[in-house]
Amino acid sequence: MNLKRPKYSIEKLKSLVEKDSTNSKKLSAAVLWYLNQGALSVWNAEEKTVNVWVKQAILNFFPSASLLSMNAGVFQYLDKLPIKSRTTLKGVRVVPGAIVRYGSFVEKGAILMPSFINVGARVGARSMVDTWATVGSCAQIGEDVHLSGGVGIGGVLEPAQARPVIIGSGAFLGSRAIVVEGVEISPRAVLGAGVVLTSTTKIFDLTENGKQLKSGFIPENAVVISGTSPKKVGDLEFGMPCALIVGHRKESTDLKTSLNNALREHSVAV
Repeated sequence: MNLKRPKYSIEKLKSLVEKDSTNSKKLSAAVLWYLNQGALSVWNAEEKTVNVWVKQAILNFFPSASLLSMNAGVFQYLDKLPIKSRTTLKGVRVVPGAIVRYGSFVEKGAILMPSFINVGARVGARSMVDTWATVGSCAQIGEDVHLSGGVGIGGVLEPAQARPVIIGSGAFLGSRAIVVEGVEISPRAVLGAGVVLTSTTKIFDLTENGKQLKSGFIPENAVVISGTSPKKVGDLEFGMPCALIVGHRKESTDLKTSLNNALREHSVAV
């Protein structure tokens, strides 16, 4: 795999990838290089659209890529993508056991406990990826986010046009929370421990008399815990998993104080 700077600009590369019918490994490797440097993203935050050509290039890379052996301390790996080097992890604290795959990008000030970050993902400045948390392919993690131990952020690589999981800046996700299938968590929202959010998970706002909200989206400052909603099948009634908004984090210039107050006020386990 060529890890050197591509000869194409991003604009030229976009044009070539979109016209490419041969799934050129060379073009895909160039896209991965720009992703790895943080100069390119699978998500256009301003327009709120997916850069489909970027995701397609990632998908095109793997079928023709060869396996390569690599070492990390006493461990040896066999994969089609190398682990990121320190040159693109400047200013990032990386605790032994953390694995950051080539083609992802982590901004300065982030802290990575033993965790895994997959290709195409982006982690914002000063964010914490805690122990055994996983950031799936193409996921977009904002600045000042805390992913607690065991949090699972799902990867959304296929189909290429599918939205990635998006975690807004200042959000806090409690232990073992799971967010998948392109769900968006708005800035400063709080998910309690064990909350599971998929694109079809029902969301009820208890601060508005249990009003059901659109699935796949958590509003700004919302404090969310897991719950169940009744579902009848014949003569049987089951409790189906759902998400309950029990309150809202109050605006504060001190994010940590605001977070701690929200957790105490709503007795949210993290």
